[in-house]
Amino acid sequence: MSELLTDRTVLTTLAVIGVLGMFVMLCRARRVSTSVEDATLRALHRVSQAAPELREGLTEEAANRATPHLRELLQCVAVGLTDRAGLISWDGEANYHYDDLADKVGEVVSDGKRAHVDHADLDCTHKACPMRHASIIPLLVEGEIKGSLVVVADTGGKRLINAAEELGHYVCTQLALAELQESRERLAKAEVQALRAQISPHFIYNALNTISSFIRTDPEEARDLLQDFAEFTRYSFRATGLFTTLAEELRNVDRYLTLERARYGEDRLRVQLRIAPEVLPVVVPFLVVQPLVENAVRHGLASKRGGGTVTVEAADNGTEALISVEDDGVGMDPNRLNKEFTNAHLSGAHVGLGNIHDRMQSVFGNEYGLIVETNLGAGMRVTMRVPKFSPGVRPLPTAPEADEVPETPVDEVDPPQASVADEPVSDAEPAERTRTELAVPGEPATEDAKARMAALIQRSGD
Repeated sequence: MSELLTDRTVLTTLAVIGVLGMFVMLCRARRVSTSVEDATLRALHRVSQAAPELREGLTEEAANRATPHLRELLQCVAVGLTDRAGLISWDGEANYHYDDLADKVGEVVSDGKRAHVDHADLDCTHKACPMRHASIIPLLVEGEIKGSLVVVADTGGKRLINAAEELGHYVCTQLALAELQESRERLAKAEVQALRAQISPHFIYNALNTISSFIRTDPEEARDLLQDFAEFTRYSFRATGLFTTLAEELRNVDRYLTLERARYGEDRLRVQLRIAPEVLPVVVPFLVVQPLVENAVRHGLASKRGGGTVTVEAADNGTEALISVEDDGVGMDPNRLNKEFTNAHLSGAHVGLGNIHDRMQSVFGNEYGLIVETNLGAGMRVTMRVPKFSPGVRPLPTAPEADEVPETPVDEVDPPQASVADEPVSDAEPAERTRTELAVPGEPATEDAKARMAALIQRSGD
C-alpha cells in the first residue's frame, strides 16, 4: 500500500510539474505575442498620426508635425524632410550634420537616385555623435521629384536601408494623395465657375426688366426686388468658398423665387416649402439647391398653361439631410433625360443637373448622386442625400455684411411678357414618374432675409 501511495505521489508530482511547465511556456508565448502585437499597434498608431499631416503637402508647417511621428516609427536618431530648395523640417539629434549631407541631398533631388552616407565619411568633431549612417531617399510623386527624406540612424546595414526606402514610399503615397486632393479642389472650383456660367442670361434680363416695370407702379416693391437681385448675384458669383450651409442656400432660393414670382405672378408660380429647422446648419456644396429650383421653373412650369407649384423640402433623416425639389409641370421623357444628362456639361441642358450630380459624388461619395423621378406630364422630383458630417467639408466663414443697395433711378420700360416658354407645351396625359438614379460657407443675412427665412420655416410647418 505504501508503495502504491508513493507511486501515486510521484505521478501526481510529475503531472503538476508538467502542467506548471506548460503554463510557463504558454505565458512566455503570450508575452512574446503581446510584445509583437503592442509593437504593431504602436507602428499603426504612428502611421495614422503622420498621414493627415503629410496629406497637407510638403510645407514647412505640415512637415514639422509629421517628422516626429516618422522618427518614432523607425526608432532612429533623426528624420528630415526637404523640398527641392532645401531642408524644411528636422526632428531628432545630429542636425549639425545636415550641412555635411546637403550636397548629397542636392544630388538626390536632382537625379532621383537614393544615397547613403556613413559617419566615417564625415569630418565629425562631435564627441559621442549618435550618427553612424544616413540614408537619403528621393520623394517622387507622379514622376516628379518633390524633395527627399533623410533618415539618420545609430546603426547601418541592409535592414535600415530597406526601412528607410519603405518609409520613403509611404511619404510619397501621402504626398500623392495631397496632390490628388488639391486637384479635386481645383476641379470643384472650375465646376462651380462653369455652373455660374450656366445661370440663364434670360433670367438676369427678365429680372431687371421686371424690376424696371415696378419703378413706375410700385417704387417700394422695385427697391425690395432690386435688393433681392443684388443679394442673389452677390451670393451666386462670390469668389471664394466651395461649401455653404443649407440655410444660406435656401435664402438664395428664396431670393430667386421672389424675383420669378414678381415676373410670372403669384398665381402662376406657387411655392411650397417644407423645411425642418434642425437641418438648416447642414453643410452642402455651394449652389446645389438653387439651380434645381431654376430647372423646375424654366423647364417644368414656364411652358405649362396656368403655371404650377414648386415644392422644396429639407427633412431630417438620421445621419443625413434629405433635400428634394419637385414641380408639377410638363415633366420629361426619362430616356431623353439620360441622353441630355450625358451631354449636360456641353449643352447646358437642365441647368447644372450633371454638374451638381458630379460634385455631390466627388465630395461625399458615389452613393450620393442625384435621384430623378419624372415622366411626360408627371412633373419632376429631384432628390439628394447630404451627410450631416463629412471630413473636410466646412462652410465659408461669415463675411462682414454688405452695404445696402443705393436707390438708383431706372428708366421706365414696358412691363415684361407674362411668360417666356423655354420648351414646347406638352399635351401628354399624366403618367407615373420613372425613378432614375443618375450613374454618371455662407454669405451673411440681412435682417430682412433672416425674418423671411423664419417666415419660410413657419410656413413649412403650417
